[in-house]
Amino acid sequence: MYPKDLTHLCEIVQKEQNDSIEYVEIKHEELVITGLATRIPDLVGFLKKNSECQFTTLVDITAVDYPGREKRFDVVYHLLSMNLNQRVRVKVYLAEDEMVPTLVNLFPSANWFEREVFDMYGIPFAGHPDLRRILTDYGFKGHPLRKDFPLTGFNEVRYDEVQKKVIYEPVELVQEFRDFDFESPWEGMGEVIQKATTESSGEEGK
Repeated sequence: MYPKDLTHLCEIVQKEQNDSIEYVEIKHEELVITGLATRIPDLVGFLKKNSECQFTTLVDITAVDYPGREKRFDVVYHLLSMNLNQRVRVKVYLAEDEMVPTLVNLFPSANWFEREVFDMYGIPFAGHPDLRRILTDYGFKGHPLRKDFPLTGFNEVRYDEVQKKVIYEPVELVQEFRDFDFESPWEGMGEVIQKATTESSGEEGK
């Protein structure tokens, strides 16, 4: 049985923001809204300003990468209503060549959150006033939290004593160490255990 306030919030969002959402559900005693990327400012603005919602604190903006999916990215927003003592998770699906509108006009704190998502995943936010890297260097190549980003990166950085400056050079490593197969580290462990058992049995038989 869900708490009355969560059920009520769910009904309000479905009624008032039907054009901005795909669906609403309650998971793990938390409201989860899947919205339309182009309508995210309307949806979040409603959640912030509506008197029965009052989600006035933007806790975080992050993303998840699913390389095999047509809509590759989830962009996820976490909001808090201190008056209701409730949280809501809003997520939108985004293809690699799509943009999502900025929320800076609604929440100034979205500025750095969106820059971090852009830096780590390469997701652009339309209308952002200063969309540039925030965690990596400006000369950094690629986006480190994408699943297809090589584990060793593309460039290495060193200080050149002759030129008296930091320079970037391509990473020179065996390419096998740069592959990432998207599988769990536990997959394939059955074969490893079987091989180890076979080898151990062979040694004992000698």
